[in-house]
Amino acid sequence: MEKNISTLEKNRGHGPTWILLIGIILIGANLRAPLTSVGSLISFIRDDLEISNALAGSITTLPLLAFAFLSPFAPKIANRFGMERTIFISLLLLAIGIIVRSFFGSVSLFAGTILIGLAIAFGNVLLPGFIKMNFPFKVGVMTGIYAVFMNLFGALASGLSVPISTIGNMGWQGALAFWGIPAMIALLVWMPQLFREQKSPKAKEDSPSQKGKSIWRSPLAWNITLFMGLQSLIFYTLITWMPEILQSHGYSSSTAGWMLFLMQFALIPLTFIIPVVAEKMKNQKLLAGITAILFIAGIGGLLSSVQSLMIPSAILIGMGAGSAFSLSMMFFTLRTTNGQQASEMSGMAQSFGYLLAAAGPVLFGALHDITSGWQVPLLMLIGISVVILIVGIESGKKRVIEDTQIQENSSLHLG
Repeated sequence: MEKNISTLEKNRGHGPTWILLIGIILIGANLRAPLTSVGSLISFIRDDLEISNALAGSITTLPLLAFAFLSPFAPKIANRFGMERTIFISLLLLAIGIIVRSFFGSVSLFAGTILIGLAIAFGNVLLPGFIKMNFPFKVGVMTGIYAVFMNLFGALASGLSVPISTIGNMGWQGALAFWGIPAMIALLVWMPQLFREQKSPKAKEDSPSQKGKSIWRSPLAWNITLFMGLQSLIFYTLITWMPEILQSHGYSSSTAGWMLFLMQFALIPLTFIIPVVAEKMKNQKLLAGITAILFIAGIGGLLSSVQSLMIPSAILIGMGAGSAFSLSMMFFTLRTTNGQQASEMSGMAQSFGYLLAAAGPVLFGALHDITSGWQVPLLMLIGISVVILIVGIESGKKRVIEDTQIQENSSLHLG
């Protein structure tokens, strides 16, 4: 069986399976590291460029806006130009964005950040579909592999960026530029795919009759979207500001960076465990409740200012983030009736959800500027965790979007 699978994959026109596997791993490694490398360096960037906390928070917000606006269009662009070519161009755009962000002043910092967000948006949307196309018998394994490397490199970028900045005259500019190396390597490894490219077939889903506007009127779809968006808001807000919070509690900038690494490392196991458990459960309300409690407990530890609670808090937040992300992905399939509807649900959740998440880092930084402390911003995150609990329980009920719409229609007729 393994031999047949390998032969199938090799004969799809993409070359030896191991080259494709390495390419996917390297793409996964670049989907978070360029973003998470900013968090532990943000105080240096802010002080060097003399910008406000709110403006510094936008360094994380801009890529999320790019995710929100580009995600619905990425599949159509790939259909037009070919998935392999589109991924290659996105890697090239990523490498350029990292260089521009690192070396040419405050304006280019934000311009490069936008380019990075656009590039990563393509990877976020296209890589799962590419895996399904080229590894149809190994979707779960391949998804797990790229998710591990995505989170592992994201964690390493948080932990290593400050130590890298202290080498010679590297500074924060050199530390950010360092994460262009994996992008360059991925670009080179992916290049053979251009010569074996098979243009992605036009999807039937593109037909106007199947676009399914009704999903945007489904309360269940909005609960899932809010769950996905709010958990992303918490994750990216803390990726940006947790090092600053920890430094206010007496940690050095280097140690705070490693604490951010710990938070992201803690989410990796649950990224695997939650989908397996969720699929076997009759409903996922309990998992949604546990996810919210992990967030509340972890953020509450940061709010307490007790230094001995900082490490457990980072671990709890990481576990909550891993559970929330995986549960979001599972809701896309568990609460829909077919692949087309699942794609629509994913597009809705990622576009509107990331738009919602983009407000987090800026609002958090602005609240800190206004109150001159971290208590109010952290209380805001606890309040958001309570909302996650509510929409998570609604999303976790055993039903599908089609059923919800039928119930709505029935209610209208009865009324």
